[in-house]
Amino acid sequence: MEPDSTAGVVVGAVLAAGAGNRYGMPKILAANGRWLELAVTALDRGGCEEVYVTQGAVSVEMPSPAHGIEVARWRDGVSESVRAVLELVHARTDVVGVLIHLVDLPSVGPEVVRMVLRASGGRRSALVRATFAGRPGHPVYLGSEHVGPVLSALAADRGAGPYLAARTDVIEVPCEHLADGADHDYRP
Repeated sequence: MEPDSTAGVVVGAVLAAGAGNRYGMPKILAANGRWLELAVTALDRGGCEEVYVTQGAVSVEMPSPAHGIEVARWRDGVSESVRAVLELVHARTDVVGVLIHLVDLPSVGPEVVRMVLRASGGRRSALVRATFAGRPGHPVYLGSEHVGPVLSALAADRGAGPYLAARTDVIEVPCEHLADGADHDYRP
C-alpha cells in the first residue's frame, strides 16, 4: 500500500471512559444512554467502517455496531482513552485513519463526521478537526501516519490536543452550521 493511500479502513472512536465528576455521573449513561447511541450513530452513518467506544468508570452494553474497549487506567484521564484507541489500531496496516469523537457532544451528527472525513480524503497523512464558531472541537481525524507520534506525545489528562496545536498542517472544517459542538460538562 502506498504511504498516503486512501485504500483502507477508517476507525471511529467515542471517548466515554470517564466518571463525569463535574456532570455528576458517567456521561456514557447520560440521557439514559441516548448520548452514546447518538455518538455511535454519528460515526457509523458518517462513514466510519468500524466503531469503538472506550469505557472504564462503568461498562455498558454497546449499541450496534460499536465494540467496547475497556480502559483500565481511566482515572488517569482522557489520555488513557486516546491511548487505548490508538494502541488498538497502531499495528493495523489496513487502517488509514482514526476519527476521535466525544460522548458528550449530542448535537454532533453524521453530517459533521462526513464533512471531517471528506476533508481528510482518507489520507494517512491528514490531520483534520471540526471547528465550531472558530473553536477547535470534535470529531478529529488522525491519519495513520500520526498514530505513533500521538501515542508518544500523550501525557496527563490531555488527548491529542497538544500534538495538533503544535502542527501547522491541521485542516480545520467549520461545522457550526450543523451543530453547536458544545460539550456538556455540567448538567442543566
